[in-house]
Amino acid sequence: MNFNNKTVLITGASSGIGRAAATQFAKKGANLILVARKKDKLEQVAKDLKKFNVSTLICDCDVSDKSQVKKMSQLVLEKYESIDILVNNAGFAIYGSVSSLTSEEIESQIATNYLGMVYCIKNFLPSMLKKKSGHIVNIASVAGSFGLPGIASYCASKFAMLGFSEGLKHELKGTGIGVTVVSPIMVRTNFFDHPSFKKMPKYSPTSLSAETVAKAILKASNSPRLEIIVPSIVRVAVWLKSTFPYLINPILGSAFKKQLKNTEKN
Repeated sequence: MNFNNKTVLITGASSGIGRAAATQFAKKGANLILVARKKDKLEQVAKDLKKFNVSTLICDCDVSDKSQVKKMSQLVLEKYESIDILVNNAGFAIYGSVSSLTSEEIESQIATNYLGMVYCIKNFLPSMLKKKSGHIVNIASVAGSFGLPGIASYCASKFAMLGFSEGLKHELKGTGIGVTVVSPIMVRTNFFDHPSFKKMPKYSPTSLSAETVAKAILKASNSPRLEIIVPSIVRVAVWLKSTFPYLINPILGSAFKKQLKNTEKN
């Protein structure tokens, strides 16, 4: 796909995957709308993108807040009328057992990871439908296919994202608007900076760079597929879990529960 002069909105754009995606789109000549909670970090990203000679608009917005998303979308649509690509990337996790997390900690993950996506889609989809073109890219996780001890609420938010995306894709068939989910394995970003992860090893040897996922996002922006798993070999694991859950679930559950117990002991 030629991204030159396309208008791309990315949530969670101040760091990690969002920032890397903004850079990749800018290299291709896209105009960017950068959305995140921290304005100072967004300003730095916009400054770094100046060398690509693309238009950037920064919007400080907490996507878990419905009213903030509405205000942000109004600002964007006043300037651009519509966007070509919506990348719902904002998200975070809090590590811990369901019994140890507060209800508010669980709700906060659902609010940002899942409802934030819903709010953005609800506000930008009408203009996409009007011009009969666009693509929605939702950044989920392989955790959207595996319910794992220690991150149950995070998994739930990504399961929800995947289910919502599949239903929406069916609804939008024939409208000119695509929906694709990008589901990576562990990525080397500040995702694990949350204090709840401090007793855990940060990254596995198989973890991905943010740039690798960003390139998958560009691919997803012009893909007819529902889901792109990164790396693609992990699709085998998802297939095995779906086909032989009675074999795979006990193995995964035991391994991750052991990690959770060790973490809660220390």
